[in-house]
Amino acid sequence: GVIDQNESNFIFLKSVKANIKLKNYKFIEISSDFGKYNINNYPVILTDTAGIRKAKNKIEKIGVELALNASKEANLDLLIIDGSEKKIPRNVLKLISDKSFIVLNKTDKKNYSSKKIIKVLKKFKPKIVLHLAGLSRPMNVHEENLSKSISLNIIGTCNLVIACKKLNIKIIYFSTSYIYPGKKGNYKETDGVLPWNNYGWSKLGGECAVQMYKNSLIVRACMTEQPFVHKKALADVYLNFVFQEEVAKALPILLKHKGVMNVGGPINTVYQFAKKTNPNIKKIFSKQIKGAGFKKKMSMNVSKF
Repeated sequence: GVIDQNESNFIFLKSVKANIKLKNYKFIEISSDFGKYNINNYPVILTDTAGIRKAKNKIEKIGVELALNASKEANLDLLIIDGSEKKIPRNVLKLISDKSFIVLNKTDKKNYSSKKIIKVLKKFKPKIVLHLAGLSRPMNVHEENLSKSISLNIIGTCNLVIACKKLNIKIIYFSTSYIYPGKKGNYKETDGVLPWNNYGWSKLGGECAVQMYKNSLIVRACMTEQPFVHKKALADVYLNFVFQEEVAKALPILLKHKGVMNVGGPINTVYQFAKKTNPNIKKIFSKQIKGAGFKKKMSMNVSKF
């Protein structure tokens, strides 16, 4: 809808009640109580600013200045940086502090060597690296483009571990429940692993490097996007799907742990999980999906989570 520039308007962001104001036409401020998404019921103000870059004209310059001022006033800075670019702007580097949460986007476009990663980490000086980059879907890419799967999920992770070890930085690596055999279900972190497809093998390959570095946490996650992206859901495959937003809320807890942790929701079929948010979802069975080879008992024991 249209935002009234003279009065505040109420909108709903995935069931979150928010009050929006236009700030000098250059950035949008959202104040919200965030309901169950909030911590200890503190009010939250989100400010989505202009990108920090070299301004090409006066209007862009004003937008960048407003963004920099908003950063100074913020309690937490979420800096999203294009990881495929060769250089990071100096004014962006100056923003990095103890209150910064840095997201290197598009890092899967290049397979960085450990030396290049070390160079980047020395600039940012993070205490923890959250490794979420990787190749997942479509699943058949891991069969049809083996070199890409190995390069991104295994070699890329190895290079990142080498860099973190060199600089003594903790790494949190997001793996998958697909590394378990899928034959009995309710798998604990200490149970044996035996991936049943190449995606699982590629993630386990990354796990091997992370396991060798003790200042680390491996998160074997079973999570998906909200809303559920498919029109049909498997009615005979049991696992622990949880929406990504729920895992994001648990990050402050995960940051404190080391070792291996299964992360997911209650055990359900994919259909049971999807039907909770989409009553019109249709059933499908694993034998109907040619070549997928889905295991039916893929659930994990998530008691540590």
